[in-house]
Order: sequence, then structure tokens, then C-alpha cells
Amino acid sequence: MARIAIDVVLLPSDEMTDYAVEVNRELLKTFDNKIILDKENCLPHISLAMGCIDEKDIPDIEEILQDIAKKYSFRELRVVDIRAETIPTGKKVSGFKIEKTKELQLLHEEVMQRLAPYLTYDVIIDMVFSPPEVEEATLFWIRNYPEKSSFENFSPHITIGFGETDKVEVPIKFAASKLALCHLGNYCTCRKVLVSTELGS
Repeated sequence: MARIAIDVVLLPSDEMTDYAVEVNRELLKTFDNKIILDKENCLPHISLAMGCIDEKDIPDIEEILQDIAKKYSFRELRVVDIRAETIPTGKKVSGFKIEKTKELQLLHEEVMQRLAPYLTYDVIIDMVFSPPEVEEATLFWIRNYPEKSSFENFSPHITIGFGETDKVEVPIKFAASKLALCHLGNYCTCRKVLVSTELGS
């Protein structure tokens, strides 16, 4: 069985997914086409935990995620800002910055803690979904996730693409519908949903 690079994510509602795809289309008119969001092969998402897993552990992880999902409901999340970050390649990537509620923080921490026995961070390019071709910069985020992006450094967001935009008005309220395990692709995109489970009501 192979080891693969994964992201445990919250998937936003259809309306929010459509909006993220629409903003991404605007960015693509001017900037790099390395992140092309859509509803099938490159899903807008909120990352909760990244790393590498053994494919044979997917059924165990699915059970854990189903158990976690029952406890949480996200009927109203808020995009509070548009954030453009300079990534290791020197390019800028924009995202919807999401208000970090206590519940989101708790969900992130529970996912990290309960999946800790399964996650490693010794990622290589072969573990990442392709095509499109995977660039080295992608590995930086996965390797450094525990120290740079987890627990007190958890920063919920939805990546919307390369470049910057001033055409988005905040705040935006939206709901999240599912907790999912995805195979990561280039630039930590969600290329393939391996497991998904509905959140509690």
C-alpha cells in the first residue's frame, strides 16, 4: 500500500463553493493558472490537518472522522478578510480569511490529536496527487504543517488562487456541510475526496 499526502478539510456549502470558484475565475484572467478551482477536481476547502498517511489506514480514519463530524455543526461561518500571502516561490496567493471561532479551533485540535497516530510529515512528490505536475513548494506546507499551521497557529481560510483581488466584499456568511479526507495536489489543492461525512445537525 502506498503512502499519500492528505488534507482533512471542511467543505463549504454549494453557494460558497460556487462563489470561491467565481472569484478564482476572475483571478485567472490576470494571474497564474496553477490553482483552478472547480467542484469536481479542485475543491474550495478549509484545511484542518495535513500530512501523509498509509492508504490502508483510510477505513480507520473514516471512522474517526465520522465520530468527530457528529459533534459539530457550522451553519454560520464568516469570511472576515481577503488575505494575500507571499509564498516560498515569491508569488502571491489569495484566500478568504475565516473568523476563527472557538468551535472551529476545537474541531481542528480534535482532528489533529485523533489522527496523530496515522500522520507523518516526511512527504515526497510521489505521495502528492498528479497531474497537474507537483511543484516543490507544495511540500513545504505539508512538512511544516505541525509547527507553522496547527494549534495556536491554526488560521482557517479558503485559498482562492494566485494574485490579488479587491472585488470581494466582506463579511460573507456561509455554512460548511461536510468533513472530508482529500488527496492533496499541487499547491495543497484538494484533488480527490477519499472519504466524506456529513456534519451533525
